[in-house]
Amino acid sequence: MRFLSARFLTTAVVFISAFAPVSAQNNPDSRRPPQTPVPTDGTNIPVNPAGRNTAVGTPGQPTPDSPGVGVDVHNYIIGSEDVLGIGIWREPELSRVVVVRPDGKISMPMIGELQAGGLTPVQLGQNLKEALSKYVNNPEVNVSVQAVNSKKYYIDGAVNRPGEYRLITPTTVLEALSEAGGFREFANLKKIRILRGTKTLRFNWKDVSHGKHMDENIYLQNGDHIFVDE
Repeated sequence: MRFLSARFLTTAVVFISAFAPVSAQNNPDSRRPPQTPVPTDGTNIPVNPAGRNTAVGTPGQPTPDSPGVGVDVHNYIIGSEDVLGIGIWREPELSRVVVVRPDGKISMPMIGELQAGGLTPVQLGQNLKEALSKYVNNPEVNVSVQAVNSKKYYIDGAVNRPGEYRLITPTTVLEALSEAGGFREFANLKKIRILRGTKTLRFNWKDVSHGKHMDENIYLQNGDHIFVDE
């Protein structure tokens, strides 16, 4: 009898173990960690103790602690329509993504309107810190540029990809032309024009690409228009 009882128990254990994984697979929620609700209004973005964003958000939507688009926060000058991520450590209700208005200002809770245009992200962060110090004890502020919309240059004519380009980082004429995907068959590479306001600058691609007349390879400015004639 003892032998039969032990054998019966062993069989029962094997039978239950065989069906346990199937039950877990049929109930996928049992394997998922609890989820934190993600806000959809873009204002109250959870921040963890390390100061990093924990919200997933909508794919492609910037958040205050996103790395940004690679601008130099010490030298980039903020302009209208730029999208800024403002992260306040341990203050998720103040952290948000804002768009710089045409007048160069942004709106922040408790502070109200604040000038952003004409400043670097670092300078704006310092101004935000000083303004918030009236309400928050020693605030830590991080300002990043999520999208550059205020600075652009244009390429037209005999290139493969004419159009509007964002001036995110310092860009030379040679670098800009390489972004345009090369030249068309009858492009005049010796007499490329850069229209800058009322001035017309000349660029000889053949010379510059061979290391000659490098003074022509200037850095582009906001609003520059490059023409490649045929």
